[in-house]
Amino acid sequence: MNDQQPPRRKNGRPAKPHRRPKKDPVRILAFEALRAVDERDAYANLVLPPLLRKAREKHEDFDARDAALATELVYGTLRRQGTYDAILAACVDRPLREVDPPVLDVLSLGVHQLLGTRIPPHAAVSATVELARVVCGDGRAKFVNAVLRKVTAHDLDGWLERVAPPYDDDPEEHLAVVHAHPRWIVSALWDALGGGRAGIEDLLDADNERPDVTLVARPGRATTAELLTALGEDRALPGRWSPHAVRLVEGGEPGAIDAVREGRAGVQDEGSQLVALALAAAPLDGPDRRWLDGCAGPGGKAALLGALAAERGAALLAAERQPHRARLVGRALAGNPGPYQVVTADGTRPPWRPGSFDRALVDVPCTGLGALRRRPEARWRRRAEDVAGFGPLQRDLLHEALLSVRTGGVVGYATCSPHPAETRAVVQDVLKRDGVEAEWIDARPLLPGVPALGDGPDVQLWPHLHGTDAMYLALLRRTG
Repeated sequence: MNDQQPPRRKNGRPAKPHRRPKKDPVRILAFEALRAVDERDAYANLVLPPLLRKAREKHEDFDARDAALATELVYGTLRRQGTYDAILAACVDRPLREVDPPVLDVLSLGVHQLLGTRIPPHAAVSATVELARVVCGDGRAKFVNAVLRKVTAHDLDGWLERVAPPYDDDPEEHLAVVHAHPRWIVSALWDALGGGRAGIEDLLDADNERPDVTLVARPGRATTAELLTALGEDRALPGRWSPHAVRLVEGGEPGAIDAVREGRAGVQDEGSQLVALALAAAPLDGPDRRWLDGCAGPGGKAALLGALAAERGAALLAAERQPHRARLVGRALAGNPGPYQVVTADGTRPPWRPGSFDRALVDVPCTGLGALRRRPEARWRRRAEDVAGFGPLQRDLLHEALLSVRTGGVVGYATCSPHPAETRAVVQDVLKRDGVEAEWIDARPLLPGVPALGDGPDVQLWPHLHGTDAMYLALLRRTG
């Protein structure tokens, strides 16, 4: 017989039995993804797929709705981090930098559920406190509970009225807090876009929307009709601008499509497709036999260029400086119907002879401010000084690309950033250098049907106007 008495409180009443916290696989997965992004500078789009696979293997009842909720919690929390930090700062009695990062991640997940989803407030608080108990312990769970109770005092609009300065007092800071972008990015995007308040707000809103997945049917290897049939009419639409594009509108797994698994099609933003198509369509006098992709990793544009080149009997050389990215390029080009070669080479010190090519593309390394829809964590990692850091490399790559084509050859300079210092300023500086002469080509007629392309001769695409990443393209013809 066991004579041991149950534990009692100081008032003599029996203590409540210890309750083990319930483990919610969806929210634990979301928390693990946020920790990887914070601790390892990982990207959510790379972290999430293996975590989702692991959850499906471990939990038989983990279904598509659970995966969708976990994905929304991660991406939504990352996109709105700046806004949520401003709200949490008003609810925590010490600077946020003094809150342990794991606790802050739990709080951010809770704030997103309260202010950015339709989850009922009591359920959002309860689930987040339970998550805190699992990953942070009972003591910190009480802190999380207290903070989130304060957050429930207002909806998102109510909080924004309290934490964002009035637009008339400080327009850039107002937009930064309301639309969850660092102030310097708001300023840079506004400069690039021009115009008044409506345009920049539309752009910032578009950055906070998760984009559709877009596929490319590589010419001569797959067709859009094949992709649309494989996906079904209720889950896919033709692209808006590229004749090779198909948009997934109701989810779906690209890897389940035969053409994608076989490399005949791939995932590629429509703006990226348009850059390759415009270069291929640029008028050219003389031979059109050798094409260059001078910054080919990870291989999306190279695969499209290779297919377009093959239709004309031209050969593609795809160069990539980083060996692991060069391997990705090789996989993307595998099975290309025309001749191609992949080399590991630095485009600023090319191993090929000057004047070797008829067409060349350099999609240069940049801040990536044009793809914030796809990499929501990038906006919080980048710093204003990064822009200047990329400048010398961008100029050298474009200069060497111009030297790499023959007189009369065409070069496409592309960035996934609309920042003025990474776009037109780079081209203008390179055109002033000694050693190569070139002239602008008006790129706008080479993107038929695409509206709102500006005054030219270069082209800037926008998420809110075109539904693409904010790709920039300048086309130049070497004249001497």
